[in-house]
Amino acid sequence: MAKEDAMQQPTKPRRHVTGVDGLRALAVIAVIIYHLMPNVIPGGFLGVPIFLLISGYFVTMQLTAEYDQTGKMNVLHFYHKRFKKLYPTLIAMLVATSAYIGLFQKTLLKGIRETVLTNLLWVYNWWEVDHGQSYFDRFNGESPFTHLWTLGVEVQFYVLWPLILWLLFILLKRQRTWVKWIVLALGIASAVEMAILYDPMNVNRVYYGTDTRAFSLMLGSFLGLIWPLRRLKAKLTSVAAGTLNVIGMATLLIMIWGFFNLSGEASATYHGAMFAYSLVGMLLLGTVVHPGAVMNRVLTNPVFTWLGQRSYGIYVYQFPVMIFYETAIKVGNAPILHAVIQTALILGISELSYRWIERPLANYDWTTLPQTWQRLISGQWNRGWLTITPVAIMVILAGWALVEPAPKPVKSTTQARITKNAKETAKRNKMIAEGKTPKVDIDSDDVEKKYNLTASQVKQLQQMQVTAVGDSVMVDASSDLQELIPKAYIDGKVGRQANEAPQVLQSLANQGHLANTVILNLGTNGPITDATVEQIMEIVGKKRQVYWLTAHVPTRSWQDDVNNTINATAKKYKNVHVVDWHGLSDKHDDWFAYDHVHMEANGNVQFTRLIATQLLKK
Repeated sequence: MAKEDAMQQPTKPRRHVTGVDGLRALAVIAVIIYHLMPNVIPGGFLGVPIFLLISGYFVTMQLTAEYDQTGKMNVLHFYHKRFKKLYPTLIAMLVATSAYIGLFQKTLLKGIRETVLTNLLWVYNWWEVDHGQSYFDRFNGESPFTHLWTLGVEVQFYVLWPLILWLLFILLKRQRTWVKWIVLALGIASAVEMAILYDPMNVNRVYYGTDTRAFSLMLGSFLGLIWPLRRLKAKLTSVAAGTLNVIGMATLLIMIWGFFNLSGEASATYHGAMFAYSLVGMLLLGTVVHPGAVMNRVLTNPVFTWLGQRSYGIYVYQFPVMIFYETAIKVGNAPILHAVIQTALILGISELSYRWIERPLANYDWTTLPQTWQRLISGQWNRGWLTITPVAIMVILAGWALVEPAPKPVKSTTQARITKNAKETAKRNKMIAEGKTPKVDIDSDDVEKKYNLTASQVKQLQQMQVTAVGDSVMVDASSDLQELIPKAYIDGKVGRQANEAPQVLQSLANQGHLANTVILNLGTNGPITDATVEQIMEIVGKKRQVYWLTAHVPTRSWQDDVNNTINATAKKYKNVHVVDWHGLSDKHDDWFAYDHVHMEANGNVQFTRLIATQLLKK
């Protein structure tokens, strides 16, 4: 960064770098779009490392400046400032969300006490490691609190880092320059740990763990040590300024490129790509905070400033709005429209919170609370009860939700059938692997009548050898499929993401269970990337015929994108055939259970018949 020219005599630091609000705005925009429409920017989750970088930079820079000036760190004052800013919005969100769940979505009461407590103690990310679902599982009972894992990571940093940094300064007083290299080494060690602990079948440990996500914080801290605001000179040579501007524009473009191209389900993300992305973000942040570069102006505008200042509230309130909205509305049939509505709701709630909660309470002198209460009681604060009353009602409702017993899990007919089918399918698969043909439970005439097929068609289907790979929808229909096609080897799994399919297919191929006819049912639980499609087709090869069912997921934004991907795949590969389940079922709500995705008994029959008629065409 043209360090010799860029860092000369100390200057008085600016109190606020507006371009950093721009960075926060870009990060929160990426996260929001990713959560609303993950198919649009699959790397939107990378907004989180940007937030962590910014936190690491400013915290370390401020603590170091205080230590350099006074020879100590006022850790308690630092804690007070941070918690005073963070707690009000978090508590407001927890109270409002708990109250809503208690009134309208009691199925989410399970584990709510632990969720609220671990969030108040800022350790929710560690609770999520063992108890939460994958951050990338967007269908199976998604929690309105999942995103709060980030706050746990940040606050644990706020609590521990001042003590660690102070200890480093004390121990290395005569070799102060070593501190920055130790910090960088800690960041690298965190990235290495992420790569070592990464498990493609369960990313929770490395995704939520403070230690495996600390590299973004450490890179920000490293920048805070080598590039503090107080040492940055506004007047630079043209070469130095030009170098900073080129680096700034290049890293900004790379950051945006990452939003559209990096996947949270790709192995490379956890084997260095996320660390490299954080490194790029560090360089970008360095150019934004430098007064002699143009990047601060590039990222400064009223919209970015507004979003950046409210980014904390926007981030905190986003998931409850999305989860509650998508539970009530079928967003898959008009994803863009509903994304706009949800965004408006999130921004509106965040603005109200910013004006009435975050900003007033951040500046409130809590030592005057007795006087404020006295004014309220005595009637001197006439409008006080207008504020206190709805807040009190919300707190009471939230408290009731926290003490109310969670409803005992009762399996629906669909859930019970899926569980039963999974067990029966495993038994039939074992028989098929042994070269035996499972018996059909009903006679041929009844099969013909049930699936509206001729005797000749049923006989032909019963001789077919096929392999079916899918998610819970496939498990739901597995009994019918193996009734009609007894030699069908079915590998279905509840919650399966499309990116898991290549590994499953390769395992089946290695075991000799991948037939020449392959049926795929993927896309219920999230979008399908082009990279996943290429991996699938490479494993399947050109000789096998692939029958790929379109997705019926009207409650999720990725429905149309998944189906577009499947149709595009069929155009690209001659051995891929589209089985248009979505087109057939779209107007038949009566075929589906309460979630509009899994089928009732007649839906399973129609699903199976559609597959059968497509297979008979070959």
